[in-house]
Amino acid sequence: MQRVDPDDRGSASVELVVLFPALLALIFIVVQAGLHFYARSVALSAAREGARAAAVQAGTAADGQAAAQGFIARVGGDLLSGARVSVSVDGRSSTVTVTGTSPSLVPGYDGFAITQQASAPLERVS
Repeated sequence: MQRVDPDDRGSASVELVVLFPALLALIFIVVQAGLHFYARSVALSAAREGARAAAVQAGTAADGQAAAQGFIARVGGDLLSGARVSVSVDGRSSTVTVTGTSPSLVPGYDGFAITQQASAPLERVS
């Protein structure tokens, strides 16, 4: 049986007080990173959806913008705030850019800026 030194009384409480904030911060950072990367994924998927809609044979830039905004409304929810969609269609491809901010768990901080872009070749009969 191990003997306890009388000078070590309360050391477990002190260790817990030092360790707990670090552990809590680590959990907080992991959750924040997860929210950020999921918001990036939603933005990229919306850009891809918009690029596909604008690239089909009868598709227009307005179709691409509507498809991307619809995807954000269905899937994004509060994960991509202030989402803006821009579509450009040239003679060979359609490009959709989605920008917004991911949610922040830090009070007073607006979140991380997100910009994702996707392109698709136009489907035209030649």
